[in-house]
Amino acid sequence: MREAGLEASLDLGLVGNGSFAALIDARGRVVWACVPAFDGEPVFCSLLSPQAEGGDYAVELEDFSHAEQHYVSNTAILRTVLHDARGGAVEVTDFAPRWHQYGRFYRPVMLARRIRPLAGTPRVRIVLRPLCDYGARAPQRKWGSNHVRYEVPGHPLRFTSDVPVRLLREAQPFVLDRDMHCVLGADEPLRRGVADFVRQAEERTHAYWREWTRYLSIPLDWQEAVIRSAITLKLCQYEDTGAIVAAMTTSIPEAPHSSRNWDYRYCWLRDATFVVRALNRLGATRSMEDYLGYIFNLAVGEDGALQPLYGIAYETELTEDELESLAGYRGMGPVRRGNLAWVQKQHDVYGSVVLASSQLFFDLRLEHPGDEATFRRLEPLGERAYALYDQPDAGLWEFRGREEVHTYSSVMCWAACDRLAKIATQLGLHERTRFWRERADAMHARIAAHAWDEAAGHFVESWDSRRLDASLLLLADVGFVQADDPRFVATVEAIGRELKRGDALFRYVEADDFGLPETSFTICTFWYIDALAAIGRIDEARALFERILARRNPLGLLSEDLAFETDGEAWGNFPQTYSHVGLIIAAMRLSRPWREAG
Repeated sequence: MREAGLEASLDLGLVGNGSFAALIDARGRVVWACVPAFDGEPVFCSLLSPQAEGGDYAVELEDFSHAEQHYVSNTAILRTVLHDARGGAVEVTDFAPRWHQYGRFYRPVMLARRIRPLAGTPRVRIVLRPLCDYGARAPQRKWGSNHVRYEVPGHPLRFTSDVPVRLLREAQPFVLDRDMHCVLGADEPLRRGVADFVRQAEERTHAYWREWTRYLSIPLDWQEAVIRSAITLKLCQYEDTGAIVAAMTTSIPEAPHSSRNWDYRYCWLRDATFVVRALNRLGATRSMEDYLGYIFNLAVGEDGALQPLYGIAYETELTEDELESLAGYRGMGPVRRGNLAWVQKQHDVYGSVVLASSQLFFDLRLEHPGDEATFRRLEPLGERAYALYDQPDAGLWEFRGREEVHTYSSVMCWAACDRLAKIATQLGLHERTRFWRERADAMHARIAAHAWDEAAGHFVESWDSRRLDASLLLLADVGFVQADDPRFVATVEAIGRELKRGDALFRYVEADDFGLPETSFTICTFWYIDALAAIGRIDEARALFERILARRNPLGLLSEDLAFETDGEAWGNFPQTYSHVGLIIAAMRLSRPWREAG
């Protein structure tokens, strides 16, 4: 629970259902939501300071005093309680409907809202101001007896409510003396009374989420944090294809006035290995299999060439442009649509896809396991990995101004060939096992020679360089070295000395295309925690993990970056899938075993 007066700008909650998602601030205002999907038109965009007035959806309380907010336990249903200065109180419950129906999931592009008086005689007004053309203008309105229609191009919206239409149209205040119900969705009439629909939808959505979380495999310790991260990860999956976006937002800067503003509403293949692992450990096999289906669909191109990222419906061209109609988060532009990284060479993607796809061959729970034909479709990725492992690329940090032979990219290319050898062994394809093992072993020897700095006594960020970066923490995780290898232990210790600032780990500390990094990349701190545990520094890892958990926002959500110089303020796109994946994996490693319960 939280109390909110002057709340931080990323003090936001996420509601969604696999088709639709919305970010809601601590006063219950919808400040970000795109239609008809995560990467679509942001009809609510006040988070990014639109040119036109509006871009929000609020229940405003006269004489507002303060607010409290929490998720309904083990669900994606968000409750906000607004208090006025005279002792009045109003509860606003927000959710996106989701439940099993007719052998599939009912998950419309829809936000349902119940407004309930709790105390006193509160006066409220409903403010609904969608925008279109990325915040440039308000759509035309039409209305009927109990609804208002907004002419959003490509996806008209209908707002249906038992609040009188005149009060809605004019945003007039009124005394809230009974429950009111609102449904915002596609321009389709409800086939039943709005109050009855919202009540039943809330009950069925509540039951769905409680059932879903009930079957999660969770650790003994930090259960609340893991469950919230699991639900957040689920909400970031676009179920039409199985894609999981990096974040729901675009252009929230990594640091104030840094211009490190990127559109994260797409699916990065690099994340695949970690996301699959998190879903596997949670036992969320349906979500995992859907995501693997998305990844595999991209992996079976004719020549095996892969981009670093794709759209949620397999789009390949994600042209990047800047939008003058949005001033940006706290006015810190630019706001970008699309992401130029789609044209970059990032060779680690081949290993990421093969590692993720390996799950198909070893997990007996899956409905569609991998076979020899599946393996043959993956082999071109291994060919690409072998051809590119010693070639320069932009690296996993997506440098725009330089290319080098990055150690992490090389290691992930090795991992592609290593896992193909293991898959071939699993399938009894002995000739292919020998073929891929010989390649992997040759790659390993060459990478180890070039990525090790004998004078410094640790692995380095790129071949024959002297620099460190956080990706080196993953060398044991992907099996390139053992965790007790003195070379890995020395590398972890060097990273702790040189990249750690307070409780935060930076990706790197040298200047890049945009100057010196100012904030920590949250997933890197989780990598460091995991590496500390792997080399035996468990108590230190647990203590640091606890401190990072305390930096989550009051609803338990994480952004991309943390600025520890300003008391851990959250920056970067939100909520960040990678950060929540890191939390889940670290919690699973560090938790006490269940036999110690009680």
